[in-house]
Amino acid sequence: MQLQGAYTAMITPFRAGEVDFDRLRANVDDQIDQGIDGLVPVGTTGECPTLSHEEHRDVIKTVVEQANGRVKIIAGTGSNSTTEALNLTKHAKDVGADAALIVNPYYNKPNQQGLYRHFMHLADNVDIPIILYNIPGRTGITMEAPTVARLAKHTNIVAIKEATGSCDMTSEIRQLTDLTIVSGDDSLTLPLMSIGASGVISVLSNIIPAKIKSLTAAALNGDFAEALQHHNDIFPLCKACLTLATNPITIKTAMAICGRDTGELRLPLCEMPTASRAILEDLLREHNIR
Repeated sequence: MQLQGAYTAMITPFRAGEVDFDRLRANVDDQIDQGIDGLVPVGTTGECPTLSHEEHRDVIKTVVEQANGRVKIIAGTGSNSTTEALNLTKHAKDVGADAALIVNPYYNKPNQQGLYRHFMHLADNVDIPIILYNIPGRTGITMEAPTVARLAKHTNIVAIKEATGSCDMTSEIRQLTDLTIVSGDDSLTLPLMSIGASGVISVLSNIIPAKIKSLTAAALNGDFAEALQHHNDIFPLCKACLTLATNPITIKTAMAICGRDTGELRLPLCEMPTASRAILEDLLREHNIR
C-alpha cells in the first residue's frame, strides 16, 4: 500500500445521542467529491473512546461500504488492550478496509519492549497493512525511533502517523528506516514533508479537504514555494483546531457552523465556550468557509 497525500481523520456524527449514519455517509461522499486521497474513520477525531465496540465496528463498515473502493480506507483499530485491538483489526480486515491505524496502547504506559510485542502480535495475526500511531499527548507513552525501526521490518507494518509534535522524531525515524511517515498534525504537515513525510492524516480536512490536498500535492511535486502558500493560508485554522478546544470539539463545532454536522459530542467532551466559538466563527468567515 502506497500511503501519500491527504487523508481525513473523520469525525463521527451524532444525533440525539446516537451515531448518525446518514450524515456519516454524506460526509464520505463530500470528502470524495472534493478529491481527498483517503479516509480514516474512528481515530481520535472520531471519538473512538466513547463509541461502543458495536458502534466502532459499524462506523468502519459503513465508511468502507459508502466509499465503495473510490478511495483508500484506513480504519482506526487501536486499544489499550492488545486483545481488543486484535479483534477490531480483524473486523477491519473482514469488512474490506485497506489498512488499520493503531495507536500506542494508552493509559497502560508500556515500555518499549511492551510496545514492540503489542504491535508485532497484531501484525503477526492479521494480514492487513498497519500504520503505527505515535501520539504521546493522548497515550502517555512515546514509541521511540529505534522501536519504530524494529517494527518496520515486519512486512505488514507499512507506515507511521507521527503526532509527537517533533520534527526531530521524524528525522530520527528517517535515519533508521525507510518506513513511510505521515504527519498527524495539520500545522506540521509542510515541515514534516520537507524532511521526508509523504502526507498527512488531517483533522482540518473535514472542512477543507481540497485545500489540504493542494498542500500535500504541491509538496509531493517538490513545489515547496506553493506548498508554503497553502500552509500560510490555512495556518490560523490549524492553530485554532489545536488551541481553542480539545480535538474534536473545534472541528465538530466548525462543521456545525458550516451546516455539515450537528456538532454534538459525547461526554466527557462537551460544547465549546461561547467566546471560543465566536473566534472560530470569525476565522471561518475570514477564510470564506461555509
